Amino acid sequence: MTEGQAGSGAAPVGGLRAGRGVLAVACVSTFVVNANTSAVSILLPSIAADLDTSIELLQWAVTGYLLVGAAVIVTSGALGDILGRRRVFLAGLALFIASCALIALAGSGALVVVGRVIQGAAGATILACGLSLLSVASSGAQQMRAVALWGAAAAAGAAAGPLVGGLLDEATGWQGLFWIDAAIALVCVPLTLRTVQESSDPNRPRTIDFAGTALIAGILVPFVFAMTKGADWGWVSVPTLTCLVVSVAATVGFVVVEGRVTAPLVDLRLLRNLALVGSTLAILIGAGAIAALGLLMSLYFQDPAGLGMSSLAAGLASLPVAALVILVAPAITPLTGRFGTRPIISAGFLLLTGGFAALVFVQPSWTYATFVLPLLAIAVGLGLSNGPASAISTSCVSPADVGAASGISNMARYVGGAVMTAVAAGIYGNVGLARQGVGESPEDALASGFAAASLALAIFSATGIVLAVLARRRARRGPAVVEYAAAAAATTHTVPVQEVGDLVAAAPRGPTARPADGARRPSRHRRRDPVGRRTLRRDRRRSAPRAVAGVRRGLRRADRVLRELGGGHLRALLPAPAGADHGRAPERQAECRDRAADAGEHGPAHQQAGVDEVFRM
Repeated sequence: MTEGQAGSGAAPVGGLRAGRGVLAVACVSTFVVNANTSAVSILLPSIAADLDTSIELLQWAVTGYLLVGAAVIVTSGALGDILGRRRVFLAGLALFIASCALIALAGSGALVVVGRVIQGAAGATILACGLSLLSVASSGAQQMRAVALWGAAAAAGAAAGPLVGGLLDEATGWQGLFWIDAAIALVCVPLTLRTVQESSDPNRPRTIDFAGTALIAGILVPFVFAMTKGADWGWVSVPTLTCLVVSVAATVGFVVVEGRVTAPLVDLRLLRNLALVGSTLAILIGAGAIAALGLLMSLYFQDPAGLGMSSLAAGLASLPVAALVILVAPAITPLTGRFGTRPIISAGFLLLTGGFAALVFVQPSWTYATFVLPLLAIAVGLGLSNGPASAISTSCVSPADVGAASGISNMARYVGGAVMTAVAAGIYGNVGLARQGVGESPEDALASGFAAASLALAIFSATGIVLAVLARRRARRGPAVVEYAAAAAATTHTVPVQEVGDLVAAAPRGPTARPADGARRPSRHRRRDPVGRRTLRRDRRRSAPRAVAGVRRGLRRADRVLRELGGGHLRALLPAPAGADHGRAPERQAECRDRAADAGEHGPAHQQAGVDEVFRM
């Protein structure tokens, strides 16, 4: 019997508590994976110098990682449901350890890229199965707390990665990060075997959509090649057009396959949900923007023609951005509850776009202090846009579809990062080389490349403002604890809030919360959704009977006052309710008046019976 699983019978008050072992395994592994993901960009200049390879090649260490993660994140979760979540999680740990060793021992840039591609599959598997293990090991409010810790670990890992990477690079060399990651993952293996119970989903179809996984790769890889090499090959050259044709053909094949398989990678039915599509695209934009920014900052800040920072200084320089995203997270859910999702997401994308637009004016004379305000605007914008979008992506579908919606949004996160890092790196390098070719100094050429990449990211972010109109306006209520965790983790992972038990319904909320029994009803203007007039007409139809009932209650009170003062019975003046037998109403009214007249002889009870008879007419 594993820790946290002992005992049987009814679950304790507050739900089943996850054991310390499974909690430690899930949170530590998530922290390591996210730290590793964000740290690699900081290490690229050091790796390039040590292995005498180009940044153009090493850029695929970031892009390839994300491409494979996009194809594997959903498939690995499905494998865990069928083969056993602990078994697949352990396989992910083993693959992660092997990839870390391969990268640390690599003697060429190509081996580093291969290791990172393997690591992308391992990291996606650990994230997908780690949260599942934590969810099945707990329930109720305890499950909320466990998911909150997992979300905090995910956010903290992503924030700490650049700093940890820069520190280890200075202290041990760039290989130190991968050796330490491998050691931590190795410790997680026996801890998982000892404390985590095996689990699976017996109700899930026993098939895996490997064809869909391959087609996802077939869509993304040629498209990314076309975006990164198009400037060199020529945008209308045969290689570029071939890549785009292959990508389009794979897209058509993916749609056909997903419509026929028993357990599709992406349920095409969900793509009819405009709120899900809009929020998923918003997640894709935010993830792509922050991943591309991390790569650009690392390259420009560490280049001698740029700011000339060391890897440690570059890691420290990225810390305010990552820290501000975490600090903004607790405010996201209350702000969304107060103002609605549209204004918050729109404000987020406005800040994101404005921050990148400011970076378009970068000059060689800029110091780090000049970068701070645009970077902080980008950080706040990312937090405001990505948190609500992640919440919408799982709250706009039925509870049975929450897992599938979460998988779609997490896949979009990887896709956005892969595409935009490739595009931004390509623009940065190509514009810089072109400017140097016409005689500009290395400093001016580098600043021009950074400005051009920032312009592309500003345009990319501006599309999110348009998408904000598709956001579903959520009911205004106080935030649940699990929603804070979802907002905190939103830059790295979409937490399936509704899938982790009856969390939101049972969660402790803020002071503006609606009670669980529904005693407090929000005002009518708060119940409107983006559909607008149709919903308003529906609310008016529903409010009419309530208005009539309110009038009748007021008349009953007036009747009681008049009766006590001896002034007769006001209730007898009320019309008969709809559906009454009007043909018998006069006789019944006369009978009631006779009963009321006898009230002095028979007492108040008899009098009240006559009044009640009037109301049943």
